[in-house]
Amino acid sequence: MVQRIRHLAEAFWMDEEGIGVVEIILILVVLIGLVVIFQAQIEALVTDAFERIMGDTGTILE
Repeated sequence: MVQRIRHLAEAFWMDEEGIGVVEIILILVVLIGLVVIFQAQIEALVTDAFERIMGDTGTILE
């Protein structure tokens, strides 16, 4: 019985199939955290970029 439990524990430890999913979840958590922390700066950057694009569009069409 002990041998069977040891073999199952060893097989579980060596199984790397779920590692990719865990890594993806951790990366997503970090990215979402960064977006939450820097939300105001990101909004300002995007707003400024779109204002410049819209301003430049007016000069190109003239």
